[in-house]
Amino acid sequence: MRRALADDENEAEKIAARFAGIDTFVFDLDNTLYPPSSDLWSKIDDRITLFMIRLFGLDSLSLRALQKHYYLRYGTTLRGLMTEHGVDAEAYLRYVHDIDRSSLKPNHSLAAAIAALPGRKLILTNGSRDHAAKTARQLGVDHLFEDIFDIVAADFAAKPDPGVYARFFEQHAVEPRRAALFEDIARNLIVPHRRGMTTVLVTPRVGESPERESWEIADGFEPHVDFATDDLVGFLESIPQ
Repeated sequence: MRRALADDENEAEKIAARFAGIDTFVFDLDNTLYPPSSDLWSKIDDRITLFMIRLFGLDSLSLRALQKHYYLRYGTTLRGLMTEHGVDAEAYLRYVHDIDRSSLKPNHSLAAAIAALPGRKLILTNGSRDHAAKTARQLGVDHLFEDIFDIVAADFAAKPDPGVYARFFEQHAVEPRRAALFEDIARNLIVPHRRGMTTVLVTPRVGESPERESWEIADGFEPHVDFATDDLVGFLESIPQ
């Protein structure tokens, strides 16, 4: 795993050179803006399972397997449920994102680092706008973002579907070669890198063990990952203003 640190002279030079022309900073939400050590994603994951129990009436073990199958095949469990079972998307999103966020504390260092970035800031998430807005507000960073592009805006497609990024670029007038994407799942960086975005993989810190599928685990040396860091604040602070 690589860490991009401001006090690493070679890495700092690479960051300065790569970010010199960047004027749009795009952030994933879950496990990126807030750390994977937070309990938010596990709460959402549990709510997804409960939704499926209510829908199918099966045991949780069987439904967890089905949930992960849809996640891998369609990018989100929701897309699988919509495609194969005609599930109402709005009802699903309201239910699974109805969680207690009080365990997530405001991150003043993150807010300051994002505020200092020289350009536009946007959130690109496979979750809902409501979830992203509430979570960003809990973190104390909601006022820093120009807009949120969510799964509804993506017509319920999900990263890494190429159409999601194309729709995002068009809707927000983003020039990929002048934009950077911060994301915790490496495969979601393949298309953005191909389109010319600067890509940053945000990884767990040493000792953190977030729940991950085998295909989600990356070491940061993938060819479509320009930088990898387990310290988002430190990395943002290393970008020249």
